[in-house]
Amino acid sequence: MDEYIERYGAERVWAATVVLLAAGVALAAAVFPQRVYVDLIWQYYWGPVVADAHGWSCVAWNDGTPVECGPETTGPTAAPGYTFVSYAGYVPTLILMSIGVIFLIQRLEIERYRAGFYGLFPFFLFGGALRVVEDANVAAYRATGELPVDLPWNGFLISPLIYFTVFAITVVAVTLSVWLDRNDYVSGYEYPLFAIGAGLLTATVGYLGYTAATAEYATFYPLLALATLGGATVATAITWVAIDRFAPELNRGTRYMGIVVIWAHAVDGVANVIGLDYATYFGLPSNLVPKHPINAAIVDTAGAAWPFLLVKLAAAVLVVWLFNEEFFEESPRYAYLFMIIVVAVGLGPGTRDMLRATFGV
Repeated sequence: MDEYIERYGAERVWAATVVLLAAGVALAAAVFPQRVYVDLIWQYYWGPVVADAHGWSCVAWNDGTPVECGPETTGPTAAPGYTFVSYAGYVPTLILMSIGVIFLIQRLEIERYRAGFYGLFPFFLFGGALRVVEDANVAAYRATGELPVDLPWNGFLISPLIYFTVFAITVVAVTLSVWLDRNDYVSGYEYPLFAIGAGLLTATVGYLGYTAATAEYATFYPLLALATLGGATVATAITWVAIDRFAPELNRGTRYMGIVVIWAHAVDGVANVIGLDYATYFGLPSNLVPKHPINAAIVDTAGAAWPFLLVKLAAAVLVVWLFNEEFFEESPRYAYLFMIIVVAVGLGPGTRDMLRATFGV
């Protein structure tokens, strides 16, 4: 492998690897449709998306016409969520995408990483809001029997495909912003980048607001969003003051980025506490149910969701501690990339949980 990288260059080897893997999977699915496509790709990758798109707990292949599982359905079945088999495909894909991001950063010659971190902030919120569009889509299907956005298009709004969707949009936004900066249209690429993300976020939340105002299957609960954001801000302030007073060396590497990291995971924690335990206090007909195994395990063990907030805050503080000055000085490109991933992992699901409850979908 080192010989090929030295001869052809790392970027070409990476691109060839991606193309060969994609072509290999497509060829295998064409040659062995039952074993590769139906029993593997559909059952573990596309089937869960189909089930999630309709709000079904189980979907059956049913001779090529996927329907909700029943006593007379046939073929393999799939359920929303992840399995060890799907993780075996998604993890290498994530690694390949991360390598591609590094090559893109090198190609664009981006150096002001901290500015880019702040410029990307609206995109973290946008990803979660975009996922709620699909939640509204499912709510519409349950109420009317029709999907406003039908398959396969709404599949790109469902995990894990939504990550690729937001990633592609972000790459275009970053490339355009850097081009504007290099051609002296703006004083820094972070400004158009932030503006593009804010515009996408505003349009997405506006669509959800329009849906809540015009559709019977959605309702607007603004106090829930205010409580979530307010609670997350208070939790972040308390945590940050405690760090600054008792362990100031923890935040010397991340500096104010550490506040963003803690706040992102505080939003996720508070959104779960309110949505799972107190949603009815804000007018929702029932509390929400956990969407992820970790949330469910904590609720089942503790009998309440508040320990999840403590877990999220502890994890965020651990990240702030690990990302010390030495890490940023020795590997700034990787340090900022990991910081972006950490914030996205917290703020994406947190925004989705908050807005899902806020718009009653």
